[in-house]
Amino acid sequence: MAYIEMVHSFKRYHMGSTTIVANNDVSFGVEKGELAIILGSSGAGKSTVLNILGGMDTNSEGRVIIDGKDISNYTSRQLTDYRRRDIGFVFQFYNLVANLTARENVELASEIVPDAQDPVQALTDVGLADRIDNFPAQLSGGEQQRVAIARAVAKNPKILLCDEPTGALDYNTGKQVLQILQDQSRVKGATVVIVTHNSAIAPIADRVIRMHDARVKSIEVNEHPMDIKDLEW
Repeated sequence: MAYIEMVHSFKRYHMGSTTIVANNDVSFGVEKGELAIILGSSGAGKSTVLNILGGMDTNSEGRVIIDGKDISNYTSRQLTDYRRRDIGFVFQFYNLVANLTARENVELASEIVPDAQDPVQALTDVGLADRIDNFPAQLSGGEQQRVAIARAVAKNPKILLCDEPTGALDYNTGKQVLQILQDQSRVKGATVVIVTHNSAIAPIADRVIRMHDARVKSIEVNEHPMDIKDLEW
């Protein structure tokens, strides 16, 4: 589990004489073990936030506090260690290696950290015990996304970062994936951050951070998050 805090964070991109502000004075916190949703339309700045939290990008100004440590000051080597040790990523389009089986895709992550989960167990936990030796092309979209989740959680990360994890899935498969992600928070104790444009899934979150035009517009805390079985969109 990890506590997350962004404090007056800016991200600027310079293109010739033009400056693009992707994050403009972004501040929010996520408690350990929470499931948080960052909600906004395309271009709102939410994926930039996710990339900065995951150490794949750095902010231009401000602080990014993970368990009391400001990763905005980290060197490239420190960020690599941080990503390897503390972060699990789940992407919209799975990012699986096509010529590796489900088991081998999970092993890519589990072999780079000590005390990782057994890959077969990680796949079993997401309902793929009978698909461990299949290649991505032999799996449905939902099954591929579950392999991606197993790969992410096999490292036992403190933080699970998910970029539109249901964006390429149908309704029922999307709900199955959301249940797995919620279980990572509720059962496994991971801090889960989901970036999405789909406001209909906001009720399942402990915390909803709404972004618009590179800024945080509102933060809502759900005292009683909705059960995913009751969710409709």
